[in-house]
Amino acid sequence: MILERAVIKVQEGQEEAFVAVFPAAREVILTAEGCISARLARGIESSSTFLLLVEWRTLEDHTEGFRGSPLFGQWREILSPYFAEAPDVEHFNPLA
Repeated sequence: MILERAVIKVQEGQEEAFVAVFPAAREVILTAEGCISARLARGIESSSTFLLLVEWRTLEDHTEGFRGSPLFGQWREILSPYFAEAPDVEHFNPLA
């Protein structure tokens, strides 16, 4: 399993709209091959910053499968209008 971490900075004043559309984007990503789970958290110190954690079966399920599929376009169409900048994405191997 791979853990994707994406820090998403949302345009000021658009935070509640972003939260409102996220469930639709979550449904899209959960249909992707190899996607195990997806959850979103909101920053306490910076309420315009969100942390997206997605569990993938393999790195390729995310980087090749999802990103190369029409689902990625649907995902971006829902969320990207709210981005203040491109999300900062990294992948991790869980240890314990």
